[in-house]
Amino acid sequence: MTTPAHCYLPYPDAPVASGDGPLADLEFSVKDIFDLAGYPTGCGNPHALARSGIKTTTAPTVQRLLDSGARFTGKTLTDELAFSMNGKNAHFGTPRNGAAPTRIPGGSSSGSASAVSNRLCDFAIGTDTGGSVRAPASHCGLIGLRPTHARISLEGCMPLAPSFDTCGWFAREIDLFARVGEVLLGEDSMPLPASPRLLLAADVMEQVTVSARATTAELLGQLAAAFDTGLEPVASALLPANELYWAFRHIQGIEAWQSQGEFLCRHDVQLGPGVKERFAWSSTLDEEQVAPYRTIRAEFSRRFDELLGHDGVLVMPTMPDVAPLLSSDEATLEDYRNQSIRMLCLAGLAGCPQISLPLMQLSGAPLGLSLIGPRGSDQSLIALARRFAA
Repeated sequence: MTTPAHCYLPYPDAPVASGDGPLADLEFSVKDIFDLAGYPTGCGNPHALARSGIKTTTAPTVQRLLDSGARFTGKTLTDELAFSMNGKNAHFGTPRNGAAPTRIPGGSSSGSASAVSNRLCDFAIGTDTGGSVRAPASHCGLIGLRPTHARISLEGCMPLAPSFDTCGWFAREIDLFARVGEVLLGEDSMPLPASPRLLLAADVMEQVTVSARATTAELLGQLAAAFDTGLEPVASALLPANELYWAFRHIQGIEAWQSQGEFLCRHDVQLGPGVKERFAWSSTLDEEQVAPYRTIRAEFSRRFDELLGHDGVLVMPTMPDVAPLLSSDEATLEDYRNQSIRMLCLAGLAGCPQISLPLMQLSGAPLGLSLIGPRGSDQSLIALARRFAA
């Protein structure tokens, strides 16, 4: 399927059957790192596509959506091997940001976000390792969830960094988003109370641009009347931000090389800018180097659990700013990615769910507001998001 949005892979159509269930009136797209019977899995790289062949089985998460009645519309472009956050693929191009066409869509679930933001389907699934659902959700004016780690199956999906990899999805409306969640998430193991404690990530607010900070503060002022508890300012990093950034980078890096290094070396895979350098750095890591960062992660996760308890929700901007312009050079995009990771790594290191809501506009482009809840609170976090979006 080809469109001016450049978000779908031009694979020959193959029949994909849907059932008759709660999503029977909806159409959805699938990030091209999930297997789907009758299609290859290209993973955003020509070598991976050439070696894929036509898959004979479908990833269980995709099958669950099909069995629930959702109709498949196409496989969507991904950043190369899902190891980027910009949405620009050196081999296959850049999907169009339906909310801000002169700006990057964000990656690596760029094609899925593009398909939904350009109204080519009702919802689309992607993956989020370091921010690959949350970033494009913010950039493209969509609702997007990084779920509790391991809550949604990633069987039949290309691994990048398994201790961070999650399956999320995008939609334009909260009620539709919640319907998909009812199919994918099941019951919460840690439901939030009716009136959770709302915690403002004051340290994260200091990391965003001045204009993004002012826009967020204005929105939160408008929302305050809807919530009895108000927003309590807290320090969310709980350990030095630089330690958390490097903990994420090192653990993600070594896992990415363990997942993809053998394939890259055996077949002399040619990688695009940014992705090439990240894998090259990842190849230098060993367990002795990474072990102290695993300790940092465990301590941060413990402290974050204490901060949220069973009833706390952290509120913060999703990204440090609106999406960079498509004309931005690689160095600018890499700097933006590194700034973003300092915010996005909190939920990833803790394994907690984070939902991004398209509640702000800045310079004519969307900026998301995020809610992070305790592990296992995904369904009630979506319910709380509905109140924010009302």
